[in-house]
Amino acid sequence: MPVIQINCNELTREKKRELVKRITEVSSEIMGLPESTITVLIREFPPEDVGVGGSLLCDRE
Repeated sequence: MPVIQINCNELTREKKRELVKRITEVSSEIMGLPESTITVLIREFPPEDVGVGGSLLCDRE
């Protein structure tokens, strides 16, 4: 049972649905496994919880 973890910015529910659907389809095809065996976990990070180059993303926007 493959588990795919995605760390990303905050997404809408619709974008999460599309991301999970497409990642599952491609992974199933490449790995030769049924889609029902693929688990996708999404972890969102708000801009105030991510620092790049010494500053928070929320301060760079």
